[in-house]
Amino acid sequence: MKKSLFISIFLLISILSFNVFASSAHVADNTETKEYESKSMSQLVGSFYQTTGLNALISPEEGVKDAHGKEMSIFAQSGGRVIMIIICFLLFYLAIKKGFEPLLLIPIGFGGILANIPIANIAAPEGMLGIIYNMGIANEFFPLLIFMGVGAMTDFGPLLANPKTALLGGAAQFGIFGSLVGAVVLSQYVPGIEFTLQQAAAISIIGGADGPTSIFIASALAPELLGAIAVAAYSYMALVPVIQPPIMRALTSDAERKIRMKSTRKVSKLEKMVFPLVVLTLSLLILPDASPLIGALCFGNFAKESGVVDRLSDTMQNALINIVTIFLGLGVGSKLASESFLVAETMGIMAIGLLAFAAGTAMGIIMAKIMNMLSSKENQINPLIGAAGVSAVPMAARVVSKEGQQYDSSNILLMHAMGPNVAGVIGSAVAAGVLLSIFK
Repeated sequence: MKKSLFISIFLLISILSFNVFASSAHVADNTETKEYESKSMSQLVGSFYQTTGLNALISPEEGVKDAHGKEMSIFAQSGGRVIMIIICFLLFYLAIKKGFEPLLLIPIGFGGILANIPIANIAAPEGMLGIIYNMGIANEFFPLLIFMGVGAMTDFGPLLANPKTALLGGAAQFGIFGSLVGAVVLSQYVPGIEFTLQQAAAISIIGGADGPTSIFIASALAPELLGAIAVAAYSYMALVPVIQPPIMRALTSDAERKIRMKSTRKVSKLEKMVFPLVVLTLSLLILPDASPLIGALCFGNFAKESGVVDRLSDTMQNALINIVTIFLGLGVGSKLASESFLVAETMGIMAIGLLAFAAGTAMGIIMAKIMNMLSSKENQINPLIGAAGVSAVPMAARVVSKEGQQYDSSNILLMHAMGPNVAGVIGSAVAAGVLLSIFK
């Protein structure tokens, strides 16, 4: 019985295979084969040269389309690509030589170079960079994974030990709402730049120096500006050590920079466990639009503080966030293509983002000075920690600590600065939720 069944199956497969072969042969017979025309060596070299990127840069042509099917200008095909590649090399220099956020700048810079390679269309929807962009940036997925990892790496202890530093994190969000007004004004008075209220709201989040939040809100309110907004946000996050110190020195005196803050109390494990649940509950009740970001942040932090899922916490802190950072950087870099980056709107976004970030830094310092006016001498706050109210964790806190030690090498401000720094993470997510609830 088994032998007969085997023979029957074998015969059936043989008949089907023969039919497929016959059909293929019939199609092949009816297809005209183009004969190869012999060429001289000079013609072969010329044909090869026509397919090179060098030819595309030196001899741009009218009608050439970019990775998304839009016609490119002559400048974008030639000089624009060269300029963007030079900018990407500058990002490498800042990352490697200066140590400015190499985990971000190296993937972004490399993605930018790939996006500006002629002919290959790597940033097209079906290209490598296009696939990365669509699978996690355009749909807001990567920012949530990043927030999950940030939550797992964050210690809210300094904030809970000194809750008033949350005011510094809140004050630093002034840059977000100030830049919202700035974007609207710029679009009214600068020729060639026009931003809708939704676009202005998406641009303004750059002031919080929070890349994932910037991507999240831009995807919802202004997806057409997502690339420029993401590049601006991550660029300014990386340039925190360059942008913040001059503002800190301009707004504080030598005596203020030397203020020593009291040691904070020890925060219990129960407090650390309850805090993310309280924040998530408040988000659920008051600002549901911010709950995706805050929920991811709180989940990562709760997993860490619970102490019973160390494997999950370790994965979020290391493997997960590292993998997502690679994809996120390459995806953001794909928007550094010359035809989409070297335009008036992008330059306006970069300018607004810089002013917003500077304003947020300044407002955090000013708030600290105001709090000192209302506090006793024993409870004075070093105004430098107000600069850490922006959401660039932990770079802003490190910059504050380094700046303070230049005036008093024994004055350690890092843990004090982490309070407003982590408050800034929550603050930027809340600000994003407010903007979404108003403008979406």
